[in-house]
Amino acid sequence: MSVFIAGPASWNRIVLVDRLPEPVPHMQFALAEHETVGGTSAGKALGLAALGRKTLLYTLLGDDPDGTRVADALSAAGVALIAGATEATERHLNLMTPTGERVSIYLSAPGETDEPSRDATAASLTAAMDTADVIVLDLGAESRRLIPRARETGRPIWTDVHDYDGTAAFHRPFIEAADAVFMNADGIGDPLPFLHATVERGASLAVCTLGAEGAIGVDAAGREHRVAAVPTEVVDTNGAGDAFMAGSLDATLAGADVPEALAAGARHAASVLTTRHLHPVLDDVLG
Repeated sequence: MSVFIAGPASWNRIVLVDRLPEPVPHMQFALAEHETVGGTSAGKALGLAALGRKTLLYTLLGDDPDGTRVADALSAAGVALIAGATEATERHLNLMTPTGERVSIYLSAPGETDEPSRDATAASLTAAMDTADVIVLDLGAESRRLIPRARETGRPIWTDVHDYDGTAAFHRPFIEAADAVFMNADGIGDPLPFLHATVERGASLAVCTLGAEGAIGVDAAGREHRVAAVPTEVVDTNGAGDAFMAGSLDATLAGADVPEALAAGARHAASVLTTRHLHPVLDDVLG
């Protein structure tokens, strides 16, 4: 069974600092730095491919050195790729602390695809969505544009609304279209009312990751399921939420019930915490 993913991939510079900067003029020394692939959709695609799941990622990349780095790394890690053209590849500067706190500074963000590129990739995207067993639509303008076409396929749609606060308008079309909704608790407080409301709206699964406290999910019958985080030595927290969703999705496609799928997600997330990249598979690709 295969997965089609649409959403961001980026080239990131990660800078480790002992504390996040205060909003006053000052100087800090970095503890370490490195460059790597970023982007929530890249993280999910890497995870699913590493689990042996046939995965196709549609993302926007510029005709620039960073776009080449992203494409080469993903391809080397076994991710099939459709790249839509845009003026500049997405780039972030992530300030990270040893405890996992993060500030992401967008150095560049892709615009919409130009019309010739959109026309050239339309047939490929249509075929990919029609033949996939599950469609993952991550937050982004280009993914949002695909929502009507994704719904036409009748395939299950999974989405990740990250730190959704319960009110942001941009997230609503993704939530309303999705059969499975994943998020984290950074912006919403108690996630259970939202998770139950999402299932009552028609989703079959709604899940909120809780960092070191694991995750909580609500199934189609309104039952709550909790899973503990898997203890591990944490090197970097980037990509853990994406890995959790990828592990849960892979297990679901293999026939797991909700508790088993959430446990698989927790195990996969723990494996990602052990690397400074989005997934351990990139250790051999990027060093």
